[in-house]
Amino acid sequence: MDPRRCVFIIAVFSIVAHGCASYDPRPLIESFFLERAQTQSKSQVHVSAAVPSAAETRQIFGVDLYGKGVQPVWIRIENQDEKPIWFLPVGIDPMYFTPLEASFLSHYRFSSAANTKMDRYFFEKGKDIYVHPGSVRTGFVFTNLDEGTKSFAIDLVGEDQQVRSFTFFIPVPGLKIDHRKIDFKTLYPNDAWNTLDDDKALIAFLEGLPCCTVNKKGTENGDPLNLIVIGNGDDVYHAFMRAGWDETETVTAVSAWRTGMSYFFGGRYRYSPVSALYLFGRRQDAALQKARGTIHERSHLRLWLAPVQFKGKSVWVGQISRDIGVRFTTKTIVTHKIDPDVDETRSYLIQDLWYSQGLARFAFVKGVDSAAIDAPRHNMTGDPYFTDGLRAVLWVSSQPVAFEKTEFIEWRLPSE
Repeated sequence: MDPRRCVFIIAVFSIVAHGCASYDPRPLIESFFLERAQTQSKSQVHVSAAVPSAAETRQIFGVDLYGKGVQPVWIRIENQDEKPIWFLPVGIDPMYFTPLEASFLSHYRFSSAANTKMDRYFFEKGKDIYVHPGSVRTGFVFTNLDEGTKSFAIDLVGEDQQVRSFTFFIPVPGLKIDHRKIDFKTLYPNDAWNTLDDDKALIAFLEGLPCCTVNKKGTENGDPLNLIVIGNGDDVYHAFMRAGWDETETVTAVSAWRTGMSYFFGGRYRYSPVSALYLFGRRQDAALQKARGTIHERSHLRLWLAPVQFKGKSVWVGQISRDIGVRFTTKTIVTHKIDPDVDETRSYLIQDLWYSQGLARFAFVKGVDSAAIDAPRHNMTGDPYFTDGLRAVLWVSSQPVAFEKTEFIEWRLPSE
């Protein structure tokens, strides 16, 4: 048969097949993601929110929205007040998609009937912004995709200009996040914990910590331990999520593949695994990162839960640095290159948490050992770094702290 005739037949078959495409999403009642819904209440208003996974989204909407970078967030607002309220979806995502925009991105190429049905379905599932007194409104807001934990605010405004704000942090199934597999309650035996109640005791403990991370055998120093975070699990988690930091995947075949694709093609893999460094005889308990243009450029930090509490709050020892590129090494073939000025990255984190209203107070202590720019030290992959030798001590908060309310405690000054 003439090859051109074959191509023509295949093309016609494809058009006919797409033209007959059907659009049959599953009813919302069949989706189990609603069992993970979280509910909060304020002033006679009850708000529930849930985020379906990629697979659940495909069932609900009949198309691969995650593949288009679109993530639906389900919202239920029950207004038991005597006055109406307005729901502001820009609080969830300033760049959210409209229902018909999300539908258009998923249209079939040659099936106008199915696309019309899809448009109507998406429009009906959208979220109205006006909620009458004594009524309940449910629907979806189509946001940009965030894997791992979805953090967002739901802001409601009444006719009296009263603002009710609800902040949600909702884990979304899919990614294998490093800190989710750790049972923090059993990291240490009960008799290993120490309680500190005054500043002098805390300073002594922090300044007595090792200067740096080490390798698994403990025979080689790595990056400096230049960060202390004080706050219980939710305080730390919520403060960093609010500031736009992303969780980190564990090393799996899928995460390794995604990392490789991002490395070779310059992608922005926000959840890329972080290599293991060691303190207290174990690799980091959690790693967080803030990606920039590509996988080669990111700020990232590692945290270890210390066996102490300060005034009832957990103490986390950390290391933060900024990746500014990649280079070849004899040890690992390829590695990230860090910004040698690790103090600047430490300063960036203070500013970041401060501006995002997650920082209650901060201070500095000694402990890293200083190194001058013309006589730097090196980490395990040979990158040079210099520092004033101080550690930033950050008290974080789950609840927003006004910019002017953040307190600086003058234990040490960066210039000292």
